[in-house]
Amino acid sequence: MARFNKIFLGPVQKNLPQVRELLAADSDISPGNLLIVASGEFDNAAATTVGKVWIAQDNYLAMKGVDDDYADGDIVIGMELLPDMFYAGRIANGVNITAIGTALTPAAGGLLAIASTSDKIIGYAEEVYNNNTGAEQLIRFRPSQSYLSAAA
Repeated sequence: MARFNKIFLGPVQKNLPQVRELLAADSDISPGNLLIVASGEFDNAAATTVGKVWIAQDNYLAMKGVDDDYADGDIVIGMELLPDMFYAGRIANGVNITAIGTALTPAAGGLLAIASTSDKIIGYAEEVYNNNTGAEQLIRFRPSQSYLSAAA
């Protein structure tokens, strides 16, 4: 009879990234968009979002890249925002991140925007980028510790 009931004995650590898979509520979810759970499905966060947000991962299960949107009814891979991790979130055309550490907030369509003093800050920019490309772009950011504490 075996002395142990498990093969992997440790050390135990959290697998990264932490993800949840849910159906897409709409066909306008792109990797890097901020997400909310609504009616058991992932949908894009909005400027008025007050609860927990997730971030859409590229659909590696279907061998898709960061510029391939999820279709309505697809399984979306939503990553939980964790401390001390970096993520690539989407900003709209015309957004100018002028300094590392710029506070970011949810905006319409699951995008990130520059936060004002009254906005919910979910993260801080980790790069300077002037998006004058004519399209949404990914920007590196780190989640805010105060947001993570409130969302836990």
